[in-house]
Order: sequence, then structure tokens, then C-alpha cells
Amino acid sequence: MVRNLLSERKVYVVGIGFHRYQRRTDTTYVALGLTAARQALEDAGVAWRDVEVAYTGTALLGMGASRIMLSHLGSSGIPMTQIENASASGSSAVAQACLDVASGRTDLALALGVDKPRHGLPMAPAEAGIKNLEGGTIVPFTHFALLASEYMSMHGIPAEAVAKVAEKNHRNGAHNPYAQRQKRRTMEEIMADPISGSLTRLQCCPVGEGAAAVIIASEDAIQHLGLDRRRAIRVLSSATRTERLYGPGEGIDAALTAETAQLAFDDAGVGPTDLDVLEVHDAFSIEELLYTEALGLCGPGEAASLIDNGQFDLGGRCAVSPSGGLLAMGHPIGPTGAGQVAEITRQLRGEAGARQQPGARTGLAHMVGVGAVCVVHVLQRDAN
Repeated sequence: MVRNLLSERKVYVVGIGFHRYQRRTDTTYVALGLTAARQALEDAGVAWRDVEVAYTGTALLGMGASRIMLSHLGSSGIPMTQIENASASGSSAVAQACLDVASGRTDLALALGVDKPRHGLPMAPAEAGIKNLEGGTIVPFTHFALLASEYMSMHGIPAEAVAKVAEKNHRNGAHNPYAQRQKRRTMEEIMADPISGSLTRLQCCPVGEGAAAVIIASEDAIQHLGLDRRRAIRVLSSATRTERLYGPGEGIDAALTAETAQLAFDDAGVGPTDLDVLEVHDAFSIEELLYTEALGLCGPGEAASLIDNGQFDLGGRCAVSPSGGLLAMGHPIGPTGAGQVAEITRQLRGEAGARQQPGARTGLAHMVGVGAVCVVHVLQRDAN
């Protein structure tokens, strides 16, 4: 049985930082990453010399990205590890930082996600020597368009019901200064520009550049460094799983999400009904419906109606993707998962401004990545 180290030694998010997610520019990845890291250090009230280990999540930069970037903060000689786990790279960096602190090896860790799009998205499985039955002809947006078509047919809902995910998330993103898309959209705009099946351009996430950083601390570090205990958000659990063999017709990403979330809920001692705020991997609008159901917020086929009646809005039962999600916040790959944890932290602190979920105390960050891998973190504000 796997031990939940985070229950044996408490772990907290004490600092968060971003470089805005945006279209590709001439800004170097070093400048992107340093902006987020410096903001997180300032937010935590710690100095770079206090950090004992650093993990960098990136999917696109190539080898050796960390030291040349972080040396601008000072050549401290601390351990640095670069993590590639597809879309879950940033989430995996946070997971490793949490485990490092929970194990007692360190007291203060930096988890940083940073990426810039280069020449396409290189996929190692294409070089695995294993023939794919579809031969690479089904690109991601077509894959999810097929899932959307299946979902709509199975549950008897129109394309507009799926598109309302994007309407909600673009509305949230309009209030997020770090989002790539910061414009509220009408349903007419969202339903325009079809790309594949019923999926349209605004129902597909933009892949740009950016960075997100999270500072993870032990209780000892909080006390020793004199940090603001009221702004420290506890990480109750961190769970990671990869796909196994599933039955015919079973949705792999949704099934993997359900398994990983159950581990995270069990370790955290909470359940879906306890969640006040949720960030999910909504690279395509249909994914939010599939994953909220897989996470147990509602039954199969019920998510669309809950969005329609405002249950997943800010002020609703559980605010889903208050950052704008991948659809509006953007999906620069490496930073995305770390950015989700940072957004949950901001929400649980009560510092999210116009997109604040009232009274938020418990939140969950969920990411899936090619492979397939799923990473889930459950966070909670301590009762005062």
C-alpha cells in the first residue's frame, strides 16, 4: 500500500507566480520563467537562498533548461530536476516538490512550469516502432470532436450545450490578467469557425508561451522563515497514475481521471461534494463535461445541465475553471498544471478578485497528458 507522505508531514503552497500566457513572442523562456519564479518568491516572502530544491516542468524546451534560467537568481548549487510529462509536466513538477518536502528531505521547494512553442509538438510514441491503426490521421481536435458527438448522441443534448462550457470559461478568463484569451464571448461567436465536427475554434485551447511557479513549504519552514501562516494553503494529497488496459469503448482519459481522483480523495479525506473550486484539463470543451462527471461531481450525462443552470459558475455549487481553464487561460503545456495549482491557491486565499468563488475552502487541480498520465492535487485552506 502506497503511503500518503503528505499526511505524515504537512505541506503547504506559500507562494505563487505567473508570466501571462500568450501567443509566441520574442521573449526568451528564461525571461518567462524568471518572471513567474520571482513573483512566487515575493508572494511567499522568501529569498532564493532559502529554496533548497527546484523542479522545472517543460515539454517543449529540450534538455538543460533549468540551471541557465535559475542561475540568474543566484548560483546556489541546489538540486535541479527537469520534468517532462506532456501536458502534466507542470503538475508533475508540483507533485515532486510536494513529495520532496513531505519526505523531510527539504523544507522549501520551487516547482516551475515554463514553455515556448517551437516546431510543432514532437511526440515520442511516433518513434516507438509500433504501428497505430489510425496512422496519425486523427488529430487531437478530431478525436475530441468524435467524443463530443458520442456524448451528445448518448445523452440527447445539442452542440450548444457543449459550447456553453466555452462560454462560461471565456467569461471567467475575461477577468484573469494572466489569461491568453481575455475576452467574453457570445454563443454566436463561440459557435462560429468550426474546426472538426461540432467543435469550433473557441472550443479548442490556444497553445502559446508562459510560465507559472509554486513555492512549497513545510510547517518548519513557515515557522523558521516567519511566513504568513494565513496565506499558506495545505496540499492534502497528490496522486499520479498512468493508463492501464480498459474495456472496449471505455473512455481512457475519463476512466484514468476517475481512478486518480479516487486516490486523491481517499488520501485527502474529502470527496467531490466537498469541492468549492475545480480546475480541469479542458483543452476542448467536451472534456469539462467528461471530467466533471468522472471526478464524481455529478452522474453521467448530467454535467451539461449543471452548467446550464449555473451550478459550475462562480457563486454556484462548485466553480469549475474560474481561471478560464485551458480554453481561455491557455495551454502552454509545461506551465499549465502548475498554473492550476496556483489558481486554486489564489481562490482558497480569497484573493481572486472578480473571479473569486465565495467562501472557497477546498479545491482540486486535475491534468491529463499524452501517455496517458493523470495528476490530481487536492488543496485546502485551514480553518481559522
